[in-house]
Amino acid sequence: MAIAILCAALLALLCIGLGFNVVLARIDGRVTYGGEINPTSRLYKAQRAHGNTVEYSPALALLIYILGQSPQPGWVVWIMILVTLCRYLHAIGILFPATMAKPNPLRFVGALGTFIFGFILVGLTFWQGVRTLNLG
Repeated sequence: MAIAILCAALLALLCIGLGFNVVLARIDGRVTYGGEINPTSRLYKAQRAHGNTVEYSPALALLIYILGQSPQPGWVVWIMILVTLCRYLHAIGILFPATMAKPNPLRFVGALGTFIFGFILVGLTFWQGVRTLNLG
């Protein structure tokens, strides 16, 4: 349960921290609304890292929290940790390279891991729900 809570908190921290980074990039660039689509722009990279995180992290945090409400085998806990790590790798892979226009291994691993481990969490949560249906 403690690992699940920590992973959910780290996903929320990533989401809120990346949102704050967008604000800082807007202040730095004196941009109050929108922004150009430029794969080398600090603001554009900040917006994409935050936007992508908002697309995935809330659902992942919820799945992790639900699974954390009951005892899980150690490998499930590792799935929670790995999906959280993948979200951080993905954000780093967007923010730190000079451009988003070129493939980046951190972004790729982060995205691939998010899908693989995310689908596993969905399946585990679904299966846990099916097991708790007292059908007879």
